Amino acid sequence: MRTASHWLLVLPLVAFGHVAEAQQKVPQLGFLFGATPSANTSRIKGFRQGLRDLGYVEGKNIVIEERYAEGKLDRLPVLATELVALKVDIIVTGSSPATHSAKNATLTIPIVMAQDPDPVENGFVASLAHPGGNITGMSNFSPELSGKRLEILKETIPRFSRVAVVGTSTQPGNAQALKETKVTAGTFGLKLQYLDVLNRSDIDTAFHAAAKESIDAVIVLQSSVLDSERGHIVAAAAKTRLPAIYFTPEWVEDGGLMTYGVSFPDLYRRAATYVDKILKGAKPADLPVEQPTKFELVINLKTAKQIGLTIPPNVLARADRVVK
Repeated sequence: MRTASHWLLVLPLVAFGHVAEAQQKVPQLGFLFGATPSANTSRIKGFRQGLRDLGYVEGKNIVIEERYAEGKLDRLPVLATELVALKVDIIVTGSSPATHSAKNATLTIPIVMAQDPDPVENGFVASLAHPGGNITGMSNFSPELSGKRLEILKETIPRFSRVAVVGTSTQPGNAQALKETKVTAGTFGLKLQYLDVLNRSDIDTAFHAAAKESIDAVIVLQSSVLDSERGHIVAAAAKTRLPAIYFTPEWVEDGGLMTYGVSFPDLYRRAATYVDKILKGAKPADLPVEQPTKFELVINLKTAKQIGLTIPPNVLARADRVVK
């Protein structure tokens, strides 16, 4: 027969066990990306650095479940559902399609956008200052920068008159980026041709069409599909000897001519602060969406030489980094 004193002894032990279990629960993050892991290397590195700066040690006081669609965006809804089923504490998304899939999968789990071209237009937040739902994070400002990229190309190749814009029509932000590019093209009196790339098989067709139409230069817009095929696109530009400008430094490191845009590793590093705030009790609805503050112009002189292009001194002088 168990005495009252026995239960008095057991109850504190049970209570202590529940407290210990609660204390041992490690926050779990879900990563959801449309591109390949290799296309996101520097970005994920920036995010993990942001976590370390805030005192998080992966495997010790935080766990990360990663899911990549490998450029096949129709896989994103399934991957998002997997993360929700794992009951992760927060989902971190790396693109608009990924955020869209996460949003459709859950209305309760906080979602942190590591970057998005237009969170309001894409329907992810009510406003930048007051997101109002379970989504917040970083805006990448990308559509507005496509016109600036065309300006840099014009400075680099003063006499060119025809430009091809390579994009993915199904990518959120693509239409706005194309619109910005058309405005700048009109300012310079340039003829613009849009080439749509929905999958890998469209790449060679697009660059063949550009060469056939005597295109002088190419602008590649941001897209998960294009990012996943970075090496293929850079090779196609080299084969057709077309000067091209891209949206992240990784393209230049892989042999692309030049890139101008926001520092994505910096955006991802800053996205880690949202994770920290949410884990400490903040609600996504109350955390304003932030915009980029760091921009980079990177030029590959080796590639310029290979295609017979001389980069003007005034453009080189503005470069944040030069690959030789």
